[in-house]
Amino acid sequence: MWWFRVLVVLGVVCLTTNGTQAAPPNVVLIVSDDQAWTDYGFMGHPHIQTPRLDRLARASLVFRRGYVPSSLCCPSLASLITGKYPHQHKIANNDPPGGSKNKGTFAAGRETMSRFMDAQPTLPRLLTQAGYLTLQTGKWWQGEFTRGGFTHGMTKGQRHGDEGLDIGRKTMQPIDDFIGEARKQDKPFFVWYAPMLPHTPHNPPQRLFDKYKSLTKSEHVARYWAMCEFFDETCGQLLDHLAEQKLAENTIVIYVTDNGWIQDPDKPQYAPKSKQSQYDGGLRTPIMVRWPGKVAPRMSDVPISSLDILPTVLEAVGLQRPAELPGLNLLDEAAVARRETVFGECFTHDSRDLQNPAASLRWRWLVRGNWKLIVPTSQNEPSGQVELYDLQADPHETQNLMESQPERVAKLRQSLDEWWRGETPKNP
Repeated sequence: MWWFRVLVVLGVVCLTTNGTQAAPPNVVLIVSDDQAWTDYGFMGHPHIQTPRLDRLARASLVFRRGYVPSSLCCPSLASLITGKYPHQHKIANNDPPGGSKNKGTFAAGRETMSRFMDAQPTLPRLLTQAGYLTLQTGKWWQGEFTRGGFTHGMTKGQRHGDEGLDIGRKTMQPIDDFIGEARKQDKPFFVWYAPMLPHTPHNPPQRLFDKYKSLTKSEHVARYWAMCEFFDETCGQLLDHLAEQKLAENTIVIYVTDNGWIQDPDKPQYAPKSKQSQYDGGLRTPIMVRWPGKVAPRMSDVPISSLDILPTVLEAVGLQRPAELPGLNLLDEAAVARRETVFGECFTHDSRDLQNPAASLRWRWLVRGNWKLIVPTSQNEPSGQVELYDLQADPHETQNLMESQPERVAKLRQSLDEWWRGETPKNP
């Protein structure tokens, strides 16, 4: 059972010079929606301009090779907020079986998925127990915001966000108001800023569309690029508000993407090898941690996972992490260096069986150093093949080396099977 009392880790609580307890740090989690790992100024994109996120990167510990465990947004977000793999928390798909064909069955399926979230010691739930005010905005799939343990929120319970999706696209005021309320109550706060940006619809401000359409022949690409900068502007508004309220110094800011996106130049949709795929175009993301005076800014190319974010936050604010979490504290440099492998899993959009994530499994994958192994399942990818890539030499995964390196494949496959064989849920 996770209904334990949250414990303060002895030795982590800081004291001021006059002997009083220092104020706990606030936490802001920025989650971009459908954005490729390449699509930032600080990641080297030749056209997309992201000056506010570039500024954040200069002040942060930046992991350029971050990964999410799944390239589908609902399970990816559920893993981010629980610190567990989809096969552990059971939210492995965007929708229950049958999609939206039967409204009654669909609603019942979504309720089952929300109950999976009810059973988890989520990050906002743990922070709330420790005295934080916690705010949900933007993307949120698991029912009304309190199902995730938030004290405040925007989403009322419809599929992936309803009123919460206004954040960023229409307004930032709910976040400003919430921060004001937390200050009024003299409480630390946690903000989940997960706008549906740069996610479709790609309807950027005209000024940004005009800027980018001169840089590409594709209107669809120009719209997507413009949405990336539009999202960057909203991040700037949030970060500027923290600075204006003199909160930046005692606020941990973390950045991650839910999954990748490669824009199809001919259609208003994603291209192959991006969202919902087993490739880095769908799985890789920069992950940033800014904590002034506590975390030194630098760039790292060590592979890490979004599952590391929850334990990082808990340990940073002085709370004990649940024992079953697979992730690491990203601020523990030695632990990060010791880990050899990052794992993940990709599932069908609609569930085959809500109680058994393995029934929906398409691929398992791992990254070890510069090597990536992808293993398909026979039930959902019958024509798939094992894939091996050297990500340093071939970052876009075009040359499958599986046949030329059978020994490496066998060794990596053994590690993958030791992690999870893709058969039954682990820690159900």
